[in-house]
Amino acid sequence: MQLQTKNILALETTLFADIILPLHLRSTFTYRIPTEYAGMVEAGQRVIVQFGAKKLYSGLVRRVHSEVPKYQVKYILSVVDTKPIVEERQFRLWEWMSRYYMCYIGDVMAVALPSILRLASESMVTIHPDYDGELSSLTDKELRIVQLLSEHPVMKVNDISVAISIQKIMPVINGMIERGILIMDEDLQQRFKPAKATYLTLAAKYQDDGEAKRLFDELEKKKSSAKQLGLMLRFMQLSGFGKKAVAKKELAGEDGFSASSLATLIKNGVIVAEERTASRLKHYEKVTSPDTIELNEEQQASYETIVKQDGVTLLHGVTSSGKTEVYIKLIQETIRQGRQALFLLPEIALTSQIINRLRKYFGDSVGVYHSRFSPSQRAEVWSRTFSEEPEKRFNVLLGARSAIFLPFRDLGLVIVDEEHDSSYKQYEPAPRYNCRDSAVYLANLWKARTVLGSATPSIESYYNAQTGKYALVEMKHRYGGLQLPEVLCVDMKDATRKKEVTGYFSNFLSEHIREALDNKEQVILFQNRRGYSLRIECEECHWTPQCQHCDVSLVYHRSTNSLRCHYCGYSIAMPTECPVCGNPNLKTKGFGTERIEDEIAQLFPSARVARMDLDTTMARNRHLEIITDFEDRKTDILVGTQMVTKGLDFDNVSVVGILSADNLINFPDFRSFERSFQQMMQVAGRAGRHGKRGKVIIQTYNPWHQAVRNVMDNNYAEMYRSQITERRVFRYPPFSKLIEITLRHREQDVLNNASANFAFRLREKLDTRVMGPEYPSVSRIRGLYIKRVIVRVEPTDSISAVKQIIEAVTDQTLAEKEFHSVKIHFDADPQ
Repeated sequence: MQLQTKNILALETTLFADIILPLHLRSTFTYRIPTEYAGMVEAGQRVIVQFGAKKLYSGLVRRVHSEVPKYQVKYILSVVDTKPIVEERQFRLWEWMSRYYMCYIGDVMAVALPSILRLASESMVTIHPDYDGELSSLTDKELRIVQLLSEHPVMKVNDISVAISIQKIMPVINGMIERGILIMDEDLQQRFKPAKATYLTLAAKYQDDGEAKRLFDELEKKKSSAKQLGLMLRFMQLSGFGKKAVAKKELAGEDGFSASSLATLIKNGVIVAEERTASRLKHYEKVTSPDTIELNEEQQASYETIVKQDGVTLLHGVTSSGKTEVYIKLIQETIRQGRQALFLLPEIALTSQIINRLRKYFGDSVGVYHSRFSPSQRAEVWSRTFSEEPEKRFNVLLGARSAIFLPFRDLGLVIVDEEHDSSYKQYEPAPRYNCRDSAVYLANLWKARTVLGSATPSIESYYNAQTGKYALVEMKHRYGGLQLPEVLCVDMKDATRKKEVTGYFSNFLSEHIREALDNKEQVILFQNRRGYSLRIECEECHWTPQCQHCDVSLVYHRSTNSLRCHYCGYSIAMPTECPVCGNPNLKTKGFGTERIEDEIAQLFPSARVARMDLDTTMARNRHLEIITDFEDRKTDILVGTQMVTKGLDFDNVSVVGILSADNLINFPDFRSFERSFQQMMQVAGRAGRHGKRGKVIIQTYNPWHQAVRNVMDNNYAEMYRSQITERRVFRYPPFSKLIEITLRHREQDVLNNASANFAFRLREKLDTRVMGPEYPSVSRIRGLYIKRVIVRVEPTDSISAVKQIIEAVTDQTLAEKEFHSVKIHFDADPQ
């Protein structure tokens, strides 16, 4: 009787829920739980709530409590989930990211949850799945929208308008919808639903051999049943003679399929059709066991050292040393313990080879999570990662940045491959997080083993290993005794003086390319600039066309004969004469991947060339086609930006050319030395990976630059020593932490006054730790002028106290009437 009384009292108690909304809001919001939902609401579930006058959103319940707010609260309108879709450790990760990266919890939720799980009564836009990526017919505004949605596949109309600074955006979007470029969805109640498919099984009667024989005899006697007979023969073959179900879609794909014949067989009770839950993801069979992998002595020693560590291990292995085999063994051990593994990669689009290798050993237990999947596919991966049924649950999750937000059941291993890569940093929108550092925090929440792998570790990670914060494991030799590539340098100043240059190719590089082609070998050429030329210039008055919205020159693209801004997408047709002086002689300056592709066609007319950069990989799966063609030797020369430096392993590449090392080195940033070294070393590692020593040829006007010499000597240790010494002197990371505050406004005078006011107030509190305000190298983007203030946080400072001061000064600045429209955002640990 006492228990019954307690239950009645519990039902009568008014309960409230703190709700996280996927909006740029400072805190959670409290809603009243209706009595009809008493006992049905718990943390991690989605609920529908009203926010503002009319808008409805699905929010996440963070906490259920009985504390009565001091203000009138609205009711929860409905409960979406019967069980939580987000667990406690995820919430703790989100809250840490919100604090550390100085953003709102709603910003984190908006990035973390698949878009199909975030329901809102707002128009959502995405690229049409059948759009072929053709760019030449797009206007300036349309191109900017397509580029934005390529990076963020599903966006609200309002967010698109803000991101590209166009107020009247709907006419543009409607035109793109009419032409089949975009699709729009405004259905609040759209939610993830499992896919359905029709499966066919042999009726129980005909699973008897005698009955099956009689059936086939009857079909053979009737000429009118010839199509039914052919269909039954194929069905029996696919079903293992009636032992398993066959997807109707699979049978329908066979030659000679007849829908009417199948309908007759179903009507006559020969075949049974049944609708079942189906996966939107492809099925992959496990080909072999990881037990078949034989580690060499160095790999085995590395594996044994790592499994003894409980925290973070930095695996520093030269390119092609066999780090992946060590990863696979670690994953196997994790699965054996009944736990899950997370394998992070800097760019999922370029890692099909690693995906295939993992699926070879772990089959369907490998889930892949990235932005190129449809919203429904992403939601299915999310659901199967958190599944309560072990046979449906993914044991290995492979993904880029966003994969750290997946809802694990029991995470036991986190691998961050190419941990140095800047692609792990998210720049827009908030949270501006570093995936590598967030992954370390996530692993700590789960008490999971963490492995950071790289041939060229970031200076911060290597410093952590040197000071004992991380364990260090080194693999110094290429697998199978292969030699590291021979790195050669061409002094372009000297080659130009001697007239040994054709276009942008030194004779030395051209000769090695020709030799490789003659030997039926392949070549990779790296130029970290896309487009045809970096700018054009009038030979008479030196006029250069500028972007109307950004303080940059327009880049010439020969394929569309247009000038385009790589920051906002603004474009104009290539002028036939200078608009200032009328001179028809307009000269191109600098070069990008498109020009390299053009010059190869002239120098090596019989070579098959492919280009891999943002312009050529915008269409869905185009990147995979380029990689597959090169892997299958349908392409002789692959030209690309930094895309060609990541995750590629080809056994027939004998020459790698770096067209202009100076573009990498000459950049005004304290990390430019480190990054140029890493990029050159990474692309160099693509050469000679199987059986033959490759050659890497670096073209530069500064052959004695220390970064170039370090690459030629394959000397990471020397690069680290020189840079860590310099950073210690100037108190750069890892000897301090940096917080970058960016202020933006359309009016330059308002921005100058606001940034000066902001910096003055900060200096009152933080003194010499404050640097700036200063204009960045590109001082205006999408019509907004930009200034930056940097705060250096010393190891003796309380970083949370410094962040509180920054946030307080931000509130004070925005409270002033003349500055309230200034946009201010924060970037902790800027890259």
